[in-house]
Amino acid sequence: MDFDIGEEYRAVQETARRFVEREMIPLEPTVIRREAERGFTDAPLIPPEAEDRLRAAAKEAGLYGIDVPERFGGQDLGLVTKAIVFEQMRRSIVPFVLPPESPNLHLLAETCKGSQIDRYLLPYARGEKRSCIAISEPGAGSDAGGIRTRAERRNGRWVLNGQKIWISNAAHADFIIVMAVTDASQGTRGGMTAFLVDKGMRGLSVPTCYPMIGEYAPYAVNLDDVELDDEQVLGEVGQAFVPISRRLGVRRMEIAARCLGVAGRCIEMMLEQAKQRSTFGTVLADRQAVQFWISDSWQELEMCRLVVHRLAWRMDRGREEDSLEIRREGAMAKVQCTEMATRVVDRAIQLFGGMGLSKLLPLEYMARVVRVWRIVEGPSEVHRWLIARDLLKGR
Repeated sequence: MDFDIGEEYRAVQETARRFVEREMIPLEPTVIRREAERGFTDAPLIPPEAEDRLRAAAKEAGLYGIDVPERFGGQDLGLVTKAIVFEQMRRSIVPFVLPPESPNLHLLAETCKGSQIDRYLLPYARGEKRSCIAISEPGAGSDAGGIRTRAERRNGRWVLNGQKIWISNAAHADFIIVMAVTDASQGTRGGMTAFLVDKGMRGLSVPTCYPMIGEYAPYAVNLDDVELDDEQVLGEVGQAFVPISRRLGVRRMEIAARCLGVAGRCIEMMLEQAKQRSTFGTVLADRQAVQFWISDSWQELEMCRLVVHRLAWRMDRGREEDSLEIRREGAMAKVQCTEMATRVVDRAIQLFGGMGLSKLLPLEYMARVVRVWRIVEGPSEVHRWLIARDLLKGR
């Protein structure tokens, strides 16, 4: 067992860290201001011209297509590398995501076939197209079995009807991956199908944005007699649940890695403040309460990092016999990392006092972001239940 990430990983880690320090952290005051002014709109937190600069700089730095398979024009460096880069990227609050987003990439790479490869997968892998995935509904969040969106056969075509909510990036996606029921009698195992729905199709609408806590600004998606050909079926009819579940596993790993970055930045800030700030004639670094905050935060971060790297390593191996461990460890990583980051941010705010609550620092922004992560992609309670269910069944 080797717990060292190795020189090749360290090189990418350092590249990502320099990118964050030079390109992203200087944008933080702009993001904080734009988020505070956004109100009930979906105005982007990164100015479009700044996002263009970030994309160009990331490409020049070699951070594009990290986990895109080589046959699709990417670097094929795997999810361990992606986890390391994600940790560094989330040291900043600037919500810039390296294209292409991994979860949909892995789903498309697994399921695209025929003309879909050139039409969707390759442009997505190159960062030329954007996508989103539409699963959640008013009556179906963590429970995919509650999905009511239907896809029916009519005159040789598929016709989709239903409503989706909490769909990130729906207004900006070139295509949407929609989960729908094709055979209600089969449930999640055999009755659900994924479809590729292009922007602008008749019957597809994105009527509203939901103002939310922090940077999160999801949308509603309505499907009203959206007609699709068989070429728009992603994967096999009725067999969407398993590949979609694997896609969700990648996202959970990503969120866990992001939490590492948030916690790491908080610890850096705590260390600096503890050495500089004095109260009642004593620097904070000499106060036991502060020492315990820092000590506990560092320990929790180190333990969570091991969990995330092991999960990414298992995913990279891609062995079928690891599937149960991947599902269970994905749930564990999601729970432990999001709750760890919540505690660390809270300690950092407490250490900084009034300044920690202000918008002069990124801490209050971080607190709201990590609160979102404890719910999206499955709340902590659901993941705990899934882990307990597997263990109680002896699996």
